[in-house]
Amino acid sequence: MKVAFYTLGCKVNQYETEAMQKLFGASGYEISSDIETADVIVVNTCTVTSLSSQKSRQMIRRAARANENAILVVVGCYAQNQPQEISKISGVDIIIGTAERTKIVELVEQALKNRGEKILTVGKVESISEFEELPHSPHRTRAFLKIEDGCNNFCSYCIIPFVRGRVRSRSLESIRAECLQLKNSGYKEIVLTGIHIGAYGKDFHDGTNLVDAVKTVLDTANPARLRLGSLESAEMTDDLIKLMKNDSRICNHLHLPLQSGSDEILKLMHRPYTTKNFSDLTARLISEIPNISIGTDLIVGFPNETDKLFEETIEFIKNQPFSKIHVFPFSLREGTVAAAMKNQIDAQIKKIRAGRALEISSAKEKSFAENLIGKTVEIIAETEENGLIDGLTKNYVRVYVPANSKIKLGEFISVKVEKIFKNGVLAKMEEF
Repeated sequence: MKVAFYTLGCKVNQYETEAMQKLFGASGYEISSDIETADVIVVNTCTVTSLSSQKSRQMIRRAARANENAILVVVGCYAQNQPQEISKISGVDIIIGTAERTKIVELVEQALKNRGEKILTVGKVESISEFEELPHSPHRTRAFLKIEDGCNNFCSYCIIPFVRGRVRSRSLESIRAECLQLKNSGYKEIVLTGIHIGAYGKDFHDGTNLVDAVKTVLDTANPARLRLGSLESAEMTDDLIKLMKNDSRICNHLHLPLQSGSDEILKLMHRPYTTKNFSDLTARLISEIPNISIGTDLIVGFPNETDKLFEETIEFIKNQPFSKIHVFPFSLREGTVAAAMKNQIDAQIKKIRAGRALEISSAKEKSFAENLIGKTVEIIAETEENGLIDGLTKNYVRVYVPANSKIKLGEFISVKVEKIFKNGVLAKMEEF
C-alpha cells in the first residue's frame, strides 16, 4: 500500500508530516510522492491566513480529482478550523484535527474496510493539556525538532490559538530521547520548532523554560548547529541572549515577528511590546552577537491602520537591522477580535502597502547578502538541482555552488562567495 503526502504551511506541519510518514512506514506502507498512484493521500493543511485556507481547499480538491480510488485524509489546522466545510468536498474520507494524528493509520485501516464511510475526528483543542508525542524521523539534511505546541497569546488577528489550543510543552526527557536518535543518525543541524517556542515550559509551572530545552539539545545531541525557530521579542531573555553569545553552536540567526511599526496598531493587535522595546532588543542583539541576521513578520492593512500609521511602520522597518521581512496583507479570520473591528482596510490599499514593504525587504536582504561577497563561508549541502547544490550559512543566507561529485549532501563544505544570485548568493569551492 502506498501513501502520499502534501504539506502546506509551517515547519511544524513539516515535522508532523514526517512523524505521520513514520507511523505509516511502521505499519508497512510505502511512502510515495505520486498522488495519482497512491492508495492513501494525506493533505496536511494550514489556515493561518485566508489564502492558506484557500490553498488547502484547492489541494484537497486536486487530490480528490487526481485519484478517486484513494482514501483521502485531510489533517491539520484547516481541518480543525473548518471540518464541516471540508466534509462537503467530494472524495474526502477522513478529517483529523490537530490533536489525534497518532490515530491516522488506524483510521485509514477503518476507512479501507468501510469504503464510503466518512470519518470525522476533530476534538476541542481548548481541552487539550498534554503535548502529543509523535514518533519522528527527519527526511532532510536539517532535522526539525518540535518541542512545543499551542499558543496562549490570542493576538487579535490570529486564528492559531483556536486551532492549536493552549501551550503544551514537550518534556525534557522526551526531547533528550529524540536528540539521541538525531545524534546517532548524524544530523549536523537541528532546528527547534513549535507554534510558540518562546513559551516553552510555561505549562510546567516549575520554572522550566526555553533555555533549559536549548541546553538539553546541545548537551544530548551536540549538533554542529542549533537553529532557533520563530521567537517573540518579549521572550528574548538575558539568559537566552547570553547562551547564544557564548555557545558557537547556536546559529547567529533569529526570527522576531514585529507585525507593525506603529505602537497604536501593536496595541490593537494585542502585541505585548512597544516599538522601543523591539528596537532596544535588536540594537542589543546586533551589538552582542556578531553578524547576526534578524528576520521578521509584518502585517500591513490592519484595521484602523491609517496612512499616517502605515508611514510610521515604513520608517520603523527602514531603520531596523532586518535581513528579511515576510510581509502579509491583513487576513480577516472569522472568530478573531480583529475580524469584528471597524475601519477595515480596502484590499487594493493593502496590496499597495505590501508592495512598499516588500521593496524595503528586498533591499535589506540584498544588502545583507552582499556583505558575504569575497568571504569564505561554511554551509551544509542540502539539495542538488539543475547542476547546483545549495545550503544555508549559519546566519541564514542561501548559498548556491556548482555541483561536484566530491560534495556529499548533508556534509559541511567551505565556499567563497562571488555574487548575488537568485534568493541568495553564488559561490565556488575553494579547494578539494
